[in-house]
Amino acid sequence: MSSPIFKSVTAPNTAKKPQISTYHNFTRIDDYAWLRADNWQEMFKDPSQLASDIRDHLNEENAYQKDLMQDTEILQATLFAEMKGRIKEDDASIPVKDGAYAYGSLYEKGGEQPHVFRTPRDGGDKEILLNGDKEAEGKAYFRLASTDASPDHKLMLWGYDDKGSEFFTLKVRDLTTKTDLSDIIVDTDGSGAWDAQANGFFYAHLDENHRPSKLFYHKQGTDQTQDNLIYEEKDAGFFMSVSSNALNDFISIDINDHETSECWLIPADQPDAKPQLVLKRETGIQYDLASGGEVFYILTNIDGAKDFKIMTAPTNAPQRENWKDLVAEKPGTLILAHGVYKNHLVWLERNNGLPLIMIHDRKTGEQHAISFDEEAYSLGLQGSAEYDTDTIRFSYSSMTTPSQQFEYNMATRERKLLKTQEVPSGHDPKNYITKRLMVPARDGEQIPVSIVYHRETVLDGSAPCLLYGYGSYGITIPASFNTNCLSLVNRGFVYAIAHIRGGKDKGFAWYENGKRAQKTNTFYDFIDAARYLAEQKYTSSDKIVAHGGSAGGMLMGAVANMAPDAFGAIIAEVPFVDVLNTMLDDTLPLTPPEWPEWGNPLTSSEDYQTIAAYSPYDNVSVQAYPPILAVAGLTDPRVTYWEPAKWVARLRELKTDNNPVLFRTNMDAGHAGASGRFSRLEEVAYSYAFALKSTGKLSAEPFAAQ
Repeated sequence: MSSPIFKSVTAPNTAKKPQISTYHNFTRIDDYAWLRADNWQEMFKDPSQLASDIRDHLNEENAYQKDLMQDTEILQATLFAEMKGRIKEDDASIPVKDGAYAYGSLYEKGGEQPHVFRTPRDGGDKEILLNGDKEAEGKAYFRLASTDASPDHKLMLWGYDDKGSEFFTLKVRDLTTKTDLSDIIVDTDGSGAWDAQANGFFYAHLDENHRPSKLFYHKQGTDQTQDNLIYEEKDAGFFMSVSSNALNDFISIDINDHETSECWLIPADQPDAKPQLVLKRETGIQYDLASGGEVFYILTNIDGAKDFKIMTAPTNAPQRENWKDLVAEKPGTLILAHGVYKNHLVWLERNNGLPLIMIHDRKTGEQHAISFDEEAYSLGLQGSAEYDTDTIRFSYSSMTTPSQQFEYNMATRERKLLKTQEVPSGHDPKNYITKRLMVPARDGEQIPVSIVYHRETVLDGSAPCLLYGYGSYGITIPASFNTNCLSLVNRGFVYAIAHIRGGKDKGFAWYENGKRAQKTNTFYDFIDAARYLAEQKYTSSDKIVAHGGSAGGMLMGAVANMAPDAFGAIIAEVPFVDVLNTMLDDTLPLTPPEWPEWGNPLTSSEDYQTIAAYSPYDNVSVQAYPPILAVAGLTDPRVTYWEPAKWVARLRELKTDNNPVLFRTNMDAGHAGASGRFSRLEEVAYSYAFALKSTGKLSAEPFAAQ
C-alpha cells in the first residue's frame, strides 16, 4: 500500500533504548520508554524543564508533520474562517437569576476568553466582574475555571490554569472594587465552595502526582499555609471534590472512582464542624445527594438498581437505614442526573440513546416528561441557581438544529424559548438530513449511530465519512449541533457518531459490556459500524476517517491494529494508547482511579493479560496501516505526551506501507488543546484538513460555492 496523496518525506528516526520489565512472569521490552520524562511532575508546572533530547525529538516531529501538511495551509485557513464565521463573536449568555442579581458570561468581538458579568435580577446594564482576555494577556495558555459568587454577592471565587497541566490557582475578587484580594491558593482542581457566611471557602488541593488528596478550608484574608485540613483521602484510587448547593445548607465532600462513591457532609454555616459520613464506600455502590430542605433525594444504584433509582432520607439522619424508595428503577432507562427545588424533583434520563427530562411534583407525586419529536437530538438540563423557583432551564439541539435554550415552568408546563444559537454566516436546517441508524453488531446487539449529511450528497458509496467514537467511562456522546463539522458536511462528508458499548447510551449494561474483560466489544462495535456504513453505501471503507480523542484515541489505536482495512485514515487526539504501561505506573495522576475501569495489571495477572491483548502500543504489528494523525499536548496530565510519541515510533518501525504517520504536539497546552475559542478552531481546522487530504478531497468546494 502506498499513499500518493502525501509527498515522500523522511520521517524522524526515533532512537531505540530497550527497557525490560517483567510482571506475572511476562517479560516485555519497551524500546521507546525513554520518551517518558522522568521529571514529569516538575515539567507539568514548568515545561522548560523537559529534557533536551525529548524536546528535540518532539520539535523534529512537529517539523515533519508541518512539512507533510504544508499543501493544506490555505485549506486550513479557509476552514478556520468558515468555522469562525459560524460563531457569534460578541455572544452573551442569558443571565441566571441568583438573589438580587443575574449572572452570565459574554465574549467580545475578536476576544478569545470569556468575560463574567452580572445584571440586576430583573434586567439592566451589564457589570463586568472579570475580563478573561485581560487575565490571559501575555500567556501562551490560559484557561478560566468556573466562577462562584459568595452567598452575600460581595465576593467571587475564580481560578485559572496558565500551563495546561490543570494545576489551577484560585483567587478572590472584591465585586465592589473589581480587584483581587490577597488570597492566592495554588495547586487546586479549579473549584471551591463558600461557607454560608462567606467567611471562607473549601477547596481540594492537588498533590505532586496531580491527585486531589486533601480538602482544606481557607479563611478569608489568611495565607494558604494557615488553611485548616478538613479531610484527607488516603486511597490514591479515589477522586475527591467539594461542592455546595442552591439551598446553601450543606457542603458536600464527594469521593468516587468509576464504580464506587462516598459522601461526607458539613453544615454550610458550621465550616469547622466534623464531616458526617452518609454511607461508607462499598465497591460498586454509587450515590449522589441533592438537598430538598428537610429531605435528601438520593440518586443511587444500591439494591442492584443498575440503571439507578431515586430514594429519600431525612437531612438530619441521612444514613442508609433511613433511605426509602421514591422513583423506581426502570431497566434500560438510565437516570443520569437529578436536581431538587422547593416544589419539584427533576431528573434527566436516557432510553435507547435518547434523553428525556422528567418532572415530579413533590406534593402530589404527579410526574410528567418534557418531550421532543426529532429522530436524534441532544438535551442538557441546566436547572436553576435558586431553590425556591418553579422555573428551570434546559438546552436542546440536534445534528441539524442549532442549540436552543428554554425556560420551563414546572407547575404550568409552559415552555419559553430564551435563545437560539446564532450562526452569523448562515445555516438552513433544510439543507441537511439527520438519521438514527441501528447497526447490527457481530454478537446480535444493535448499535445506535447518529449521522448527518448534506441533502446534495449522493449516497452511492462515493462520499467520504468522518466516524467519531469514544466508548469509555460510561460517557455518552450526544447527537448535538456541531458548527465545526459543517465544514466537512458541506464538502460532501457524512458525519457519523457511533454510540458504542463502553458508554451508557443504552443503559448501564451498555457500559458494563464495554469495559475490562468486555472491552473488545467497544472496538468491535466501532468496526461493525464502519463496515455497515460502507455496506449501506453511505460511504466506502477507503473513505472513512476514524476520529477519537483521549480514551477515544485508545479506540483509534485498537481499531487500527484490528481492522486497518476498514478505514481510509485515522485521527487520534491525545490518544490513550500506551494502556498497559500507564496502568502499571501507579505514580501517574489517573492510574489508581482508573483501575476499576481497565483493571489493575499490577496485582492481577488476568487484568494484565486482558489489557496486554488490546493495548494499542503493545499490539502494533507487521501489517499495512492507513494514514494516521496523532495529536498531543506537552503538559497533559490525563494522557501524557509520551503515549502517542511511543506509539508513533512503533508504528513507523513495524508497518509495511508507505502511508505517513504524523505526530503533532502542542508545546503550550495540555489535554484540551489550545485554550482560546479561536485558537482551538485552528486545531480543528488542521485535523479536518488532514481528513480532507486523506480522502482525496483537498480541493473540494462547499456545496454552496458550487
